[in-house]
Amino acid sequence: MWLSQDDPLADAVGAAIRAGDVAALRELLADTPGLASARIAGRQPGGFRTPLHVATDWPGFFPNGRAVVALLVEFGGDPDAGCEESGGETPLHWAASNDDVEVLDALLDAGADIEVSGASIGGGTPLDDAIGYGQWQVARRLVERGARVDRLWHAAALGMTARMEELLAATPPPTAEEISDAFWQACHGGQRRTAELLLARGASIDFTPWHNDTSAVEIAANADGRREPLVQWLRKQGARASAPAS
Repeated sequence: MWLSQDDPLADAVGAAIRAGDVAALRELLADTPGLASARIAGRQPGGFRTPLHVATDWPGFFPNGRAVVALLVEFGGDPDAGCEESGGETPLHWAASNDDVEVLDALLDAGADIEVSGASIGGGTPLDDAIGYGQWQVARRLVERGARVDRLWHAAALGMTARMEELLAATPPPTAEEISDAFWQACHGGQRRTAELLLARGASIDFTPWHNDTSAVEIAANADGRREPLVQWLRKQGARASAPAS
């Protein structure tokens, strides 16, 4: 089933989802077979999303999120459906991008693939999106639920020192750029111990990743005041702010 953006049915199902009106949503789904898996035209030409994407859309935390997800899946919604608006991201990617742990759990309980690809961060997994966007609650929840931590920057950002040591000792070893990128992510995640370890392994203290022009000391300072000791340590090591744009 395809629905245009201005279709009254698309408006109705979207409104019920965002309001957390489970009764109204159940009535709509019962009256219209196939609605739970409908493709709703997106903001971009040719793009679409599903009702489960609506339930996990930014900023998340819609009322009765867990019940809404369960109801959509009950009526045939596919938790692994890719969204053609955002490079194939699934509802789990979207939940991971807005730190909505309750909805993330509901999707995983419904069978969503925790390792599905398509993230807006490098086409990767929901964990890539969670860490990339600094959504630390869902990042840790994904790991608790079994997500693989198989990239150096994952372990660095989450403060998983033992796992990071394993990845540093892998064959072939990580490149200098990967070590510097992991250092930046450690600062992003407020993880001084992994940052210290990576700096000792040759990380560039002023590295900026391809997806962000913010330096390590700036990304650390952008968080709450609890990271001030990390910021001060970085400055003592000679970390600098990014050069201003010309």
